[in-house]
Amino acid sequence: MRETEHFLYEAFKAKDTRFDGKFFVGISTTGIYCRPVCRAKLAKKGNRTFFASAAETEQAGYRPWRSYAVMNLWNAL
Repeated sequence: MRETEHFLYEAFKAKDTRFDGKFFVGISTTGIYCRPVCRAKLAKKGNRTFFASAAETEQAGYRPWRSYAVMNLWNAL
């Protein structure tokens, strides 16, 4: 598990577009979640949790970062 978390963190830190949509990161201090390409400041190790899907992240109580919410609204129209 630690190796997987380290791998996901490195992809998140690098803003690697190959992983966009492959995993999501919940940030406990803000209650939001980000995609791997998120421009937001990196969260400390104890404040982030990795999830396989946006739905899984939302079920854990996180909400999308504001720009994702706007994107979802436009996609719904």
